[in-house]
Amino acid sequence: MNQEEKNFLQHYRLEDYPRPSVTTDIAVFGLHQEIIPGYRREPGKKLCILLIRRGMPPFKDCWALPGGFLRPSETVELCAGRELKEETNAEVRLLRHIGIFSQPGRDPRGWIISNAFLSVLSEEKLASMEIQGADDAACAKWFDLEFQNIQGKTVLTLRSEEILLSAEVKKITNAFAMPEFEIIENNGLAFDHAKIIASALDYLRSEVKDFRLIFDFLPEQFTLTELQKVQEAVTEEPVLSANFRRKISYYVAETDLFTEGAGHRPARLYTKK
Repeated sequence: MNQEEKNFLQHYRLEDYPRPSVTTDIAVFGLHQEIIPGYRREPGKKLCILLIRRGMPPFKDCWALPGGFLRPSETVELCAGRELKEETNAEVRLLRHIGIFSQPGRDPRGWIISNAFLSVLSEEKLASMEIQGADDAACAKWFDLEFQNIQGKTVLTLRSEEILLSAEVKKITNAFAMPEFEIIENNGLAFDHAKIIASALDYLRSEVKDFRLIFDFLPEQFTLTELQKVQEAVTEEPVLSANFRRKISYYVAETDLFTEGAGHRPARLYTKK
């Protein structure tokens, strides 16, 4: 550092300039077994997302994505992992950055910019993980997530036992030709989290259709039928088995192992290439 730079920094006052606060929000997705009482067909999978109920204002008692404020000593990735652990007891291995949400007025507390992340938990890990609300989260729950595309708009429906949340969003192109979502209607979700959830879901669907992230929902060894059910659950679109197996063949490798004790013909197990 030369003397000119030293002199400049000596007299530079960061507090003379307005600065936003920075937060992270994390959309954690998983799949669980669909239960349909009295229905004989083979059960499918349901896509779910982890939410917390806010324990303090603003939006007290509303449901939100886990997240919180960045500390001076950490990166946004470390902040996301820490806040997720503190508020839900969940730990994830993978974080995908899906966007920055900086719309003025998005948070009534002031100028706050959020870095949004996406993560996926395998069904096995989801079943074994004890989710509980802590810190400023009154509680944490998994919500079944459904979506419908109606006349250019997307209707999100989130259910957990007796709790029902919903939102209507529309995909638009902003002034810089970048796609984003705007909230048309919101029932029960805090801040602009309906927009973040829609963005995370849009990203997830695209990745799973292209056979990325699809393997994160399953254990290391899986059947092709299980893999197909993942794609169908995430995209909410039926898939022809023959077409799916032809396309997925480039991404998987056979093992010498088969399923056991499933009550039907054993199926070969595969791994990701």
